[in-house]
Amino acid sequence: MANLKEIRNRIASVSSTMQITSAMKMVSAAKLKKATDAISQMRPYSDKLTELIQNLSSSFENSNENLYTKIRPLKKVLLVAITSNRGLCGGFNSNIIRAVNEISKKNQEKKIYILSIGKKGTDLLSKKHNVISSHNEVFDNLNHENSSSIAHLIMKAFSEEEYDSVQLIYNRFKNAATQIVTTEPYLPIVPQSNIEDKKHSVDYIYEPSQEKIIDELLPKALKTQLLKSLKDSFASEHGARMTAMHKATDNAQELRDQLKLSYNQARQASITGEILEIVGGAEALNK
Repeated sequence: MANLKEIRNRIASVSSTMQITSAMKMVSAAKLKKATDAISQMRPYSDKLTELIQNLSSSFENSNENLYTKIRPLKKVLLVAITSNRGLCGGFNSNIIRAVNEISKKNQEKKIYILSIGKKGTDLLSKKHNVISSHNEVFDNLNHENSSSIAHLIMKAFSEEEYDSVQLIYNRFKNAATQIVTTEPYLPIVPQSNIEDKKHSVDYIYEPSQEKIIDELLPKALKTQLLKSLKDSFASEHGARMTAMHKATDNAQELRDQLKLSYNQARQASITGEILEIVGGAEALNK
């Protein structure tokens, strides 16, 4: 059995770790509230805008002539992998890495390129994949301006036929304990051509013209879609970290309780041994 000093040191170490994980849990919980409010407010707008673009594109006769709706033979694929800049968030980052690896494995005949957003993803993906660029700084100040600059780079590369398809891979926020790994098509925009019930289709009145409206709305929709994905990932990160730190704190508490029990047992054994030595010495003197 370990000596008392060693057990005391381990108890102090575990207690210190427990204080850190508990503090990190509370910080993530505070940030999570703000992040969930942001994504819950933005998601309906983004979903409706995407639906509108798909409806407009499906009724646009020259949709294949638009830069962002043109479908080309699939040879070069860009994967936008969204992870976090910091760790200690459970399987949040590893799930994205696994999804990227699976897509690359299924598309070995195609050229796969990675645009990484998040330091953890950049560090891991650059070891096995062709990471063309990284934009880790966007999470330092997540706003429309910073995300729009990334979206503009992606749209420009697609329009210049550097890539034939662009996909977003990120964690979609469901709740603090659940994050859903999502692979979402980004470019080209696929028109919603299969309408089951024509009674539910919308007949729009266009002013000044359908072509001009689509040309102006498409870039805005793409920028909004990327920002929504980043905010989804940001909220998921804090939810995952809060859950991970909560479990770590519980595990540290359990380990500390076990160490205290071991300490008490060792201390009792030490006291019992000392008493036996005193009794044995007294009996030897009496003889």
